[in-house]
Amino acid sequence: MKQLIIVLLVSLVLFSCKEERKQPKEELIMYQSSEMAALMNAMYEGNMTIKDKILEGERIGDFPETYLNIHNAVLTDPADRNASFEAFSKLYIQNMQLVYSGSKDSLKQNFNQAVNSCITCHKTTCTGPIPRIKKLLIK
Repeated sequence: MKQLIIVLLVSLVLFSCKEERKQPKEELIMYQSSEMAALMNAMYEGNMTIKDKILEGERIGDFPETYLNIHNAVLTDPADRNASFEAFSKLYIQNMQLVYSGSKDSLKQNFNQAVNSCITCHKTTCTGPIPRIKKLLIK
C-alpha cells in the first residue's frame, strides 16, 4: 500500500510539472491618429485656450497658420475629402479668421460661429466629436 501511494505521488509530481506551452506573443499595435485627427485635436486645444482668453477678456493673439493645414492634412478615411468637406473647411477658416480680425464686441459671436461651423461639418461625417466640440461654445 505504501508503495502504491509513493508511486501515485511521484506520478502526480511528474505529470504536474509539464513544460509550459509558450503562447505566441500578441503584437501590440498602437493607435496612430491621422494627420487630420491630430490637427483637429490641436485645433480643439487651441480653441479651448481662445475660449478661456475671451472669457477672461485677454488678447487672443494671432491667427494660427497651422489651421490652414485643414486643406491638405491626410484624413483617416481619404474618401471623406469631398466637396462638402472642402466647403466646410473653407467656411471654418473664414470664420476663425473673422475671430482674429473682428471687433472685440463681436468676439464671442464670431467664436461661436466658428465652433458652430465645426459642428455643422461633423453632422455630415464623423459625428463622434460633436459633444466635445459643443463644450467650446461660449454661453
